[in-house]
Amino acid sequence: MGKRRVARELALKLLYQCEFNPGEIETQIEQFCRRSGTQVEIINFMRVLVEKVFAQGDEIDALLKKFSDHWALERISMVDRSILRLGICELIFETSTPPKVAINEAVEIAKKFSTKDSPDFINGILDKVYKDTLEGSSSNTS
Repeated sequence: MGKRRVARELALKLLYQCEFNPGEIETQIEQFCRRSGTQVEIINFMRVLVEKVFAQGDEIDALLKKFSDHWALERISMVDRSILRLGICELIFETSTPPKVAINEAVEIAKKFSTKDSPDFINGILDKVYKDTLEGSSSNTS
């Protein structure tokens, strides 16, 4: 498994943990990083993702609401919600990853950590986000 996949999975675990312990995010990140016992390069990418999810949380959640056919965020399982937040974050705010790779990674993580229906659900939402926000904006500038 690649280093970035490991970082994404760690980010998912940390976001899931934060769902139960809202509060001092930086302290939780620091403690989580110390306990993870993994390579600095993996921790650094995980931190970038998690920090961007929190920094851009309102915008990420607005996109999630818009493209999840108006599902209330509370109705989406915590695991799927965290995977979607990471996927949207990587699509919109962490542009070092190609969009198709970001979507595929989210789907693969959903296969590992969520229900049998989750990969299709996550793929559908992230594909809508991609087509509306990235493909649409690039075709308008051509």
